[in-house]
Amino acid sequence: MTSLAGTGTLLRFSLRRDRVMIPVWVAVNALMVLSMPNTLKGLYGTETERADLLQQVATNSSFRALIGPAFGTDLGALTVWRVGVYAGALAAVTALLVVVRHTRDEEESGRQELIASGAVGRRASLTAALLAAAVASGVLGLLVAAGLAGQGATGAVAFGLGLAGVGMVFATLAAIVAQLTESARLARGLTAGLLGAAFVLRAAGDAASTDGSSVWTWVSPLGWLENLRAFAGERWWVLGLFAAAVVAQGAVAYALAGRRDVGMSFLPTRPGPATGGLGTAAALAWRLQRGGVLGWSIGFFLAGAVYGGLTDGVADLVGDNERAREIFERMGGQSGITDAFLASMTGMLGLVAALYVVASVLRLSGEETSGRAEPVLANAVGRLRWAAGHLTIAFGGAVLIMLLAGLGFAVGYGHQVGPVLGACLVQVAGVWVIGGVAVLLFGLLPRAAVAAWGVAGAVLLIGWVGPALDVPQTVLDVSPFGHLPKLPGGSMRWPPVLVLLGLAVVLVAMGLAGLRRRDLTT
Repeated sequence: MTSLAGTGTLLRFSLRRDRVMIPVWVAVNALMVLSMPNTLKGLYGTETERADLLQQVATNSSFRALIGPAFGTDLGALTVWRVGVYAGALAAVTALLVVVRHTRDEEESGRQELIASGAVGRRASLTAALLAAAVASGVLGLLVAAGLAGQGATGAVAFGLGLAGVGMVFATLAAIVAQLTESARLARGLTAGLLGAAFVLRAAGDAASTDGSSVWTWVSPLGWLENLRAFAGERWWVLGLFAAAVVAQGAVAYALAGRRDVGMSFLPTRPGPATGGLGTAAALAWRLQRGGVLGWSIGFFLAGAVYGGLTDGVADLVGDNERAREIFERMGGQSGITDAFLASMTGMLGLVAALYVVASVLRLSGEETSGRAEPVLANAVGRLRWAAGHLTIAFGGAVLIMLLAGLGFAVGYGHQVGPVLGACLVQVAGVWVIGGVAVLLFGLLPRAAVAAWGVAGAVLLIGWVGPALDVPQTVLDVSPFGHLPKLPGGSMRWPPVLVLLGLAVVLVAMGLAGLRRRDLTT
């Protein structure tokens, strides 16, 4: 039997398990990219307007740090400039989640040991995980290339390959981290941290140079994507950097996989004290989720500071462009471009916070399916007490990260501290509704709990792309965030906020009622 025996079967199994997650993540990413050319055409319809935009970007280091430099005036080049970095980051997140789920998650749950007892090669599981990530990255690349072909086939192919390359770089990086760590949670956290470091390095390099030539930009795979220069005189040799990184990292991952036992790692977790210090289920939940809360808190504070620092320059960037002004007003209200920008950015952070609350709530599902919940519930701990610890962190953590985002805005902008804090906190009502949906699915349909990611992704897509495409208000109102008041600048409307909070309470109550009545792991 070869070391790759059974790879095909495991690949089919992996794709079947991810038949919801992969399509949702890929669809959100592809739609974000493919919606941009028409949006930009409406915003900057003439060559003069596009040339002015490039000049403004070249002279504004903050916007270069946030989005990247622009290399051309045609719609394809501007699309790559506007969404390239974020599409690459989303492709990386998709790939790393797939790889960790089918490697370290399988070992941590004990399923990998059962699979390995059959006619399965030693490296088959790792290969299947990487191939599943390659399928996700490849489909994304094909969709983007096909969708942008009208802007130029050569540039579309280059950008599609670049997105797939970023995904595979972080897929192989996740494969290495999965060999080094003993916990799937830690593997995801470390790989996501490396992705964050890549974004920061790219941002620092782009802020320092107008053409992406900084050494810090070249250190980051996200910087490679922008320096590929799709639609702006493609540098095909940059694809060699992606290929070299994938091959080198893949070789390291395979070498490490062949030198350890199933379930073990090269960096084992330190043993805890002989006598446990966690006396309650809530304390255990905090111990399990504190790293995630800390990471999201730091990220939201920094994001608020960055967006706050951009606020003073947004009026100059928009200028007399009525279409750009209309988009900001649809997202953030009609009380002036500065207030509209602040309202739209706080709304965007609220949409991202929905991802946090889903991840935190679904930690309950992870504890259940891995078997770790059973010994906890075997003691004098009821199901509601066990769930309440995690839900307190999920819903309370959402309040915390939005509060820190508001403080970040205060640091970066320095004005309207109270109104901006209120604008951030009002987003909590929409975040809690998405969290309530996750609790409902976990309590009533545990096998479909992963669909909560689809709900969060759909809401993110509506809030991000909907205003730019000028979709009808009825579509925007499908999202709970569409009913929130546009703050700062607009008037505070308590009825929709209270209704959303009440809906969240009802959803959580229904989910907990279902949890009390069903069998675990069924």
